[in-house]
Amino acid sequence: MKRIISALLAAVLAFSLAACGSGSQPTANQEPATAASQAPAAAKTAAPAADPAPAAEPAQTGGLPVLSPSNPVTLTTWITSNYAAPSNDNKLTKLLKDKLGVTISYEIITPDNADQKIGVMLAGGDYPDLVGAVELNARFITGGALIPLDDYLKPDVADVLYTHVEPYWNRLSFDAGDGAKHIYVLPNYNRYYGEITGGTNYSASGFWIQKDVLADAGYPDIENMTLDKYFKLIKDYMAKYPTIEGQPTIGFEILAANGREWGLTNPPEYLAGAPNNGGVIVDSNNVAAIFADKEISKTYYQYLNQMNAEGVVDQETFTQTLDQYLAKLASGRVLGMYDQRWNFGNAYDSLHSAGKDERTYVSLLPVYDGYKPYYADREVMNINQGFGVSVSCQQPDVAVAFLNTLLSEEWQKLLSWGIEGEDYSVGADGLFTRSEAQRNNAKDLVWRASNRLEALLDILPKHQGTYSDGNAYSADDQPTEFFATLVDYDKDFLTKYNKKTWRDFLNQPPDNPVYYPAWNIALPDGSEAQMANTQLTDTSLQFLPKAILAAPSEFESIWSDYVAQIGKINIKAYEDAVNAGIQERIANWG
Repeated sequence: MKRIISALLAAVLAFSLAACGSGSQPTANQEPATAASQAPAAAKTAAPAADPAPAAEPAQTGGLPVLSPSNPVTLTTWITSNYAAPSNDNKLTKLLKDKLGVTISYEIITPDNADQKIGVMLAGGDYPDLVGAVELNARFITGGALIPLDDYLKPDVADVLYTHVEPYWNRLSFDAGDGAKHIYVLPNYNRYYGEITGGTNYSASGFWIQKDVLADAGYPDIENMTLDKYFKLIKDYMAKYPTIEGQPTIGFEILAANGREWGLTNPPEYLAGAPNNGGVIVDSNNVAAIFADKEISKTYYQYLNQMNAEGVVDQETFTQTLDQYLAKLASGRVLGMYDQRWNFGNAYDSLHSAGKDERTYVSLLPVYDGYKPYYADREVMNINQGFGVSVSCQQPDVAVAFLNTLLSEEWQKLLSWGIEGEDYSVGADGLFTRSEAQRNNAKDLVWRASNRLEALLDILPKHQGTYSDGNAYSADDQPTEFFATLVDYDKDFLTKYNKKTWRDFLNQPPDNPVYYPAWNIALPDGSEAQMANTQLTDTSLQFLPKAILAAPSEFESIWSDYVAQIGKINIKAYEDAVNAGIQERIANWG
C-alpha cells in the first residue's frame, strides 16, 4: 500500500531562504544548477551539540551552506521502504529542526508499489529533492532524474561523503547513457568502517523455520540440511499443532509479490550450492547462465508441487501482496518460508514486540546432495541504491550538506543508538550500553515511531562497522549488547545449539568474487537484455504457480510448457549483458 506521509512543515520561509524544493523547478531535461556548474566550498558537519546561539547568520562562501535553525529549510524526500514515516512527536525530527533547521517531508512507497510509481515520476519529470532509489535498473539515473555528485564528493567539499565513496569510486560510478561515468547515488548499506560486528546477518538468505518447530522436535541436528529434512520438521509440527492461536497452521509460504519475485525464483541456485547472483549462476570461469529452465529448478518446483499436494503450502501464497505476506508471518502461524532476513524484519519485530519469540525464525540451509551451503555471502555494498539528489532540487548544495552532516559520526550515533543519557549510556571504558528498560523500548514499534527515523535511515548512507571510538554502528551490532538484549527464550535457544549469535546458523562466507553480485548489474532500460529479463520473470510468474499448485500428475506437462516458453525469449541478450557486466567489473574493480 502506498503511504504518503508528511512530517511537520516549517514556518513559511522567506524567499531568500527558499528550500530545495520551493520555487520554479527545472524539469529533467533542463540543466540544473548542480556541482557541474559550481565550485562548492567545504561542508561543515554540524554536530548535535549545545543549543545553537540565536545570533549571527551562518557563513556561506559560495559552496555548501552551514545547516542552521536560523536558515530553516524543508527537504522533500521519496523513499522506498517497508518502514513507516515517523510519528508527529518524533524526537529526532525535532532535533533535526532544532539543530540543523531541517524539516523532512516524506513520501514513502512500499517496494511492491515502487515500479509503477517510478514510471509515473519519470514521465512527469518532477521529483522531490532527495530520491531514495532501490530498484536495480537505475531508471532514475538513465531517465535523467538525478544530478551527478562528483564535484561535491571531494575532501574539501563534502568531506564525510568523500571518505564514504572514495575507495569504491569505480564501482559506484555509472554511465547514464552519455558515455561519461559519474556517481549519482550514495550507497545505503554495507559500506563498512573498521571491524564488522553484529549478531544478525540481515542480507542472508535461507529457508527460515520457526524456532518452536525446532524446540518441539527436541533441538535436532540441523547440519547437512536437505529439503526432505526441512519439510519433515514442518509436516510433523503441523500434524501435532493444526492450529496456532485458533487459526489454521500454515506450513510454508512462497514469496512472489510484486518486486519480490526472487522469493519464488532464487532458491534453486542456493540448493545447488551457488551464491545469490540473481537469475544466473556464474561458473568457475566467470561465465553466467540462467538456471530457470535447468534440472536444479525443476527438482525444486516439483518438490513444492508435492508439498502442496500434502497440504503444506498456503493456498493464498500466490495471490497475496507483500503486506499480506508479512501480516501472515507476523500472525505467528507460518512455520517456514524462503526469504532474506531484511525483507521480513517488520514481521519479525512484530512477533518480538508481542512476546512471541518462539514464533520468530532461524535460517536453515538445505542443499542438494553433493553441494555445500552458500546462503550467506560477505555483505555486499549496495550499488545505485540509496539517496540521490534530483534535478528538481533548487538548492542541491543544501541537500548534499544534509547528507554529509547526517553521515558524520555524531549524527550516525544519534540515528542508530539514540540520545546519550536517554537511550544509552557510556561506560567508564567508553563502550555504549543500555539498561533493560532502554532495550525494551527499542523492541517497541510504537516507541520507535516516536524515537527513531527508521525509513530515513533505511535509505541514508551509514557508518556500518565500528566508529572511531570502538563502538559498533548500532546496539544490535555491539557484541556485548547483542546478547544482553536477547530475551531468555532466545538465550536458551542459542545455548541449546551451542551458538552465540544468529549469524552462527549460517555458513561461513568466503571472499566474494571481484564481480559479485551479478544481480545488481544494471540492464539499460528498454534494452533487449532488460526486456528478456522482464519476460523471464513474467514467464516464471505465469507458469511456476500453476506448476506448484497443480495436481502432481499435471506437473510434467506444465513444466514442459514453461521451458518451451523460455525458449522463445532472447535469453542470449540477457546472458550477454550480464557477462559483459561481469567482465567490466573484473577489469575495473580488481
